[in-house]
Amino acid sequence: MKVLVINAGSSSLKYQLMDPDTEEVFAKGLCERIGIDGRLTHKVPATDGKYEFDIPMPTHAEAIQAVLDALTSAEHGVIKSMDEIDAVGHRVVHGGEKFAGSVKIDQAVMDALEECIPLAPLHNPANITGIRACQKVMPNVPMVGVFDTAFHQTMPAKSYIYALPYEYYENDKVRRYGFHGTSHKYVAGRAAAMLGRPIEELKIITCHLGNGSSVSAVDGGKSMDTSMGFTPLAGVPMGTRSGDLDAGILEYLMNKYGYDIKEMLNILNKKSGVQGISGVSSDFRDLETAAKEGNERAALALEAFQYSVKKLVGAYAAAMGGVDAIVFTAGVGENDGPTRMAIASGLEFMGVKMDAEANNVRGKEAVISAADSKVKVLLIPTNEELMIARDTAEIVGK
Repeated sequence: MKVLVINAGSSSLKYQLMDPDTEEVFAKGLCERIGIDGRLTHKVPATDGKYEFDIPMPTHAEAIQAVLDALTSAEHGVIKSMDEIDAVGHRVVHGGEKFAGSVKIDQAVMDALEECIPLAPLHNPANITGIRACQKVMPNVPMVGVFDTAFHQTMPAKSYIYALPYEYYENDKVRRYGFHGTSHKYVAGRAAAMLGRPIEELKIITCHLGNGSSVSAVDGGKSMDTSMGFTPLAGVPMGTRSGDLDAGILEYLMNKYGYDIKEMLNILNKKSGVQGISGVSSDFRDLETAAKEGNERAALALEAFQYSVKKLVGAYAAAMGGVDAIVFTAGVGENDGPTRMAIASGLEFMGVKMDAEANNVRGKEAVISAADSKVKVLLIPTNEELMIARDTAEIVGK
């Protein structure tokens, strides 16, 4: 089966054509500068081919058509015609409480996605545009929506409720939703496979650490709690996002400097996090270089990030009544050994014992804890595209 996975942003569109059963990726690429001019980068893993094109892309519809043209091209294509595409899986950021799993897209689903726009005004409109663009050029191909929030719909009310007047939840759906669900679900499943145990028996803490970061408590294969909240702004400090803070800070700064709420949110989303603390960069590699050169604020930014993740690991172990495995994934989690070590060190009291040599690894599945560690610590590269393709194949197969 060939599944086209689409991840549409406001001015970009990532894609992969793959077989979810064999995990073979036939082609993948990126459309950039949609609505400006348009650029397509198309890669064919089997031949190590990389092709770049400047193509006018005034809308996502032209971007989708450019992707299909690249996939079926006589020179660098991987299929003879669009008829070989069996289904399309779309990443959708926010499904609210409407979707606890992936679904085949019909008009009722599209209407529900429109209703969720206020919950994710920066992301859902782009996702919807990508779906409509695909429907326009591939009207007979089944399409599936896979939601970042769906995996976390198993959280109990005590985890997702905010201590606000209850009518804000009843009337306005203000609650913790969580994000990165596709990633957390994938690595939790891989962790169970690596440990050779049924996921239903395991308590796993998954740490998706990158420019955007979240930590989740996965008990028996179900999300019980997660660090991101109503929006992806909550939780640990991130590249440029503040993470959790005292809401009274907003009033204080807005009154003192005359900010409106738009400017305040821009500061929290784009100028905070490790970049805000360090004044150096949102890239953890730059921070580590600066810290080694004696930059105290860069070192502080790293320490604050690591400390926040460590606190959540301890909190989620307590919430689940124990932990069998801790998983590191995403850009920082997969590639930054010192950060993994800093987070996991000092957790010996709860059965974690790291192996420095085993931790000296990047971007591949590995057990990085000591052989006698009661709690296993794993490095598992995430693969959200594969998870989306698998969900798509399963639903279309039904």
